[in-house]
Amino acid sequence: MPPQQGRGHDTYGGYDSGYNTGQVYGAPAGPGGPGGPSQPPSGPGRPGRTPGAAPDWRKRIKVGSIVLVSALVVTTVSTYFWADSKVRREVDLSKVIERPKEGDCTTYLIVGSDSREGMSDEEKKKLHTGSAEGKRTDSMMILAKCSSGNTMISLPRDSDVEIPSFVGSQSGKKFPAQGRRVKLNAAYAEDGPELLVRTVEHNTGLRIDHYAEIGFAGFANIVDALGGVELDIEEGFKDEKSGADFKAGRQTLNGEQSLAFVRTRYAFAESDLQRTKNQQKFLSALASQAATPSTVLNPFDLYPLLGAGLDTLIVDKDMGLYDMGQMFFAMKGVNGGDGVSMNMPISGQRGGNLVWDKAKVQQLVKQIQNDEKVTVRGQ
Repeated sequence: MPPQQGRGHDTYGGYDSGYNTGQVYGAPAGPGGPGGPSQPPSGPGRPGRTPGAAPDWRKRIKVGSIVLVSALVVTTVSTYFWADSKVRREVDLSKVIERPKEGDCTTYLIVGSDSREGMSDEEKKKLHTGSAEGKRTDSMMILAKCSSGNTMISLPRDSDVEIPSFVGSQSGKKFPAQGRRVKLNAAYAEDGPELLVRTVEHNTGLRIDHYAEIGFAGFANIVDALGGVELDIEEGFKDEKSGADFKAGRQTLNGEQSLAFVRTRYAFAESDLQRTKNQQKFLSALASQAATPSTVLNPFDLYPLLGAGLDTLIVDKDMGLYDMGQMFFAMKGVNGGDGVSMNMPISGQRGGNLVWDKAKVQQLVKQIQNDEKVTVRGQ
């Protein structure tokens, strides 16, 4: 007698879910109907199984997991190439001359500019930015990513520095050193990011590996895309120029409030020194909340976040998305206690400009270059 072609066999390991015969999961299907005897195996040597038994969920879960992982990989790769295409790699560090030696840590010069690029008149009014043409540095800091711990050093824009010899970023002409001493932000205003990097390297002796700059609009948009940044403000303050109006306590700041928080200087006795401390505190909190698995692995959170900031983010030509990720996670580490944050050590003033403590700066730079634990502290 030929083997019976029952519903107990299919090409998936010899078992049938029952769906191809219209059989409902869990309902007996013996020849006697409900409660009737089970159908015998379909023939000698055939595995067969009792019709109506539960599907092989382990196999379905395995297949579903493979599909899910594959979709995640495709989404991640697509996001990477999409984001990479939007990055503005406009700063050429190869134009920077007479550079210090390379150190054991990776260093970033992070700049917040007052660029109003792409902002409408309504946005400028809302964010209290004014309508000045061009752009200037509103904040500058060095982030050193080291195995011994990360260090974030704010560079007050009123720092007294010497403009060294440099090659013009546009003209390609070499300008000799003239011993000019200016505020640090004047270097950026004079010839942009390349001269700023050259000036920072010349006055610190520390080599800058990467450059990252973001304008007003991009900063505010990133915060809003993240759903705000939670911050604990120790003491309330108010400033009409920046639009700041904060009470003490833990609160969530939107883009407009965040921009006011990091720009305020006139409300503090320490002026720019207190502002740089607030900038460090805010950026660390921003990185801590942005660099999380729930954000990085969720395309519905990641796409808006990247789209909000990449259009106004300007970096050096060698900086990739991996480097940006490392920068964010290093800032997150500082916020989590894995490192230190401080202002550049100050020894006094010259003509209203802040003079760096030369001995402490040299010690600080040496510790970073050698990937040693940073023991120097600033204001």
